[in-house]
Amino acid sequence: MSWIYLVFAGLLEVVWAYFMKQSAGFTRIVPSLITAVALVASFSLLTLAMRTLPLGTAYTLWTGIGAVGAFLIGIFVLGESVNATRLIAASLIVAGLVLMKLSTH
Repeated sequence: MSWIYLVFAGLLEVVWAYFMKQSAGFTRIVPSLITAVALVASFSLLTLAMRTLPLGTAYTLWTGIGAVGAFLIGIFVLGESVNATRLIAASLIVAGLVLMKLSTH
């Protein structure tokens, strides 16, 4: 169950990051509220995952899911630029996440 909590916590990290961008520095109320709710939910699920998962594994995977998810949202939703260097960097993050998962019993 901890892994499920962790995946959803990471996905909610993507949600709050996206809506933080949409909040325009917390000047728009609805995106600001969504940011706050998703942030609290993300941290709550991360906390539940950390009950049984090692700190290093849980935190690394949480931030990695958030980083790669935000990268993809930036490209596909916000129209941010994509180039070989950015793709290689994201691929290295994913490779690190896979290795972290495989190294955890």
